[in-house]
Amino acid sequence: MDTAAHAIAPHGPDALRVLPTGQTLAVSATYQLSEAGRKASLIAGGDGKGVQRLNVQVPTARLHLVTVGLSGRATLKLQPHFERVDGHVVRRDSPPVFDAPPTLDELFHIAARNHELAREFRSERYESRDNHRERRAEAARAFLGDASQRAMVRPVPTPRRCFIATASGRLMFDASLDTGPARDVPAEAYRRFHGDRRMRREAHLKRRAEDQALHEEKTRVVAEWVAAHGSEDQRGRHAAGLLPITEVIDALTDEAFATVADIPRYPLDGAERLQSHVRALIGRTDIVVLPADLEVVGVNASEATAAEWAVMQQLKARLPDADVTLREHRLSWRRDRAPPWDLPVRSARHPPRRSFHPAAGVRRACEVTSSTT
Repeated sequence: MDTAAHAIAPHGPDALRVLPTGQTLAVSATYQLSEAGRKASLIAGGDGKGVQRLNVQVPTARLHLVTVGLSGRATLKLQPHFERVDGHVVRRDSPPVFDAPPTLDELFHIAARNHELAREFRSERYESRDNHRERRAEAARAFLGDASQRAMVRPVPTPRRCFIATASGRLMFDASLDTGPARDVPAEAYRRFHGDRRMRREAHLKRRAEDQALHEEKTRVVAEWVAAHGSEDQRGRHAAGLLPITEVIDALTDEAFATVADIPRYPLDGAERLQSHVRALIGRTDIVVLPADLEVVGVNASEATAAEWAVMQQLKARLPDADVTLREHRLSWRRDRAPPWDLPVRSARHPPRRSFHPAAGVRRACEVTSSTT
């Protein structure tokens, strides 16, 4: 519990005597004593209790320092007490704490200060509420005016309530409590939430239908190929539903590239080549580059030698309907990507794309994509 002790000058046991100044009102006053105050109370002949309750007479001229409850009990405005901290008024629910039994004038002084600070506290609260209400209104107008904004999905928006994430934290909007633009936010957030979910469902169904159509087309092509070109073993496995589609794709790819079967294929030996490169650079023969440690980044080649160009033209002549692209890949070692480990090379793609060596001893490849597959 946050408390503040009020230092009071020592005084005699008769300090709380009341000086009659006309008509007065009997009022209850409650305050607390710190350990030093409890010691001082015992020395002055008091009971030394931590919580002190007593009745005092308040002149009618100071009735603004008194509050009367619904039960008719009049109390001095000591609890809750207010303090100014870092330029702001802070409310403490406990009674004030004193380091010595206070005089009546000191209690009146604390009550008068509480009276003034309470008004300032309420004023700050009203101002804070106004600022919060305006901030909510600005967030509501921004949300309603921007169709791309969405409410938080947790908790799920409802027609009555939703939460909006802002730069200063999340804000709750409740149609049954808010006014102005803020009242319209939950319904709009709910509409957008379900609209997005409906669009995602429709997109999923569309993608599923496309995938199903593609699968059916592949199934049809496989069945036609097996019927026309498949072996007895392949026909039997296809009839039993046990023929892997990759086996048919490989066969179709071989047929598509049959006219260039005599051109050397690009070997997938990137790990071995990078290992040789690293060993040659650092002069160690115990370095091992595993395929899992190999990282390949590919781009289209920006230039071609005469030998590479000749192979590209040869491929285009034999496969007039195919796309022939000269590709360059950079091999990197995952354990250490920094130079000088990087090695510029050419790499291959899997069928229906195939890569060919454009010239012996040259680390480049011509990538060919056949439209027939």
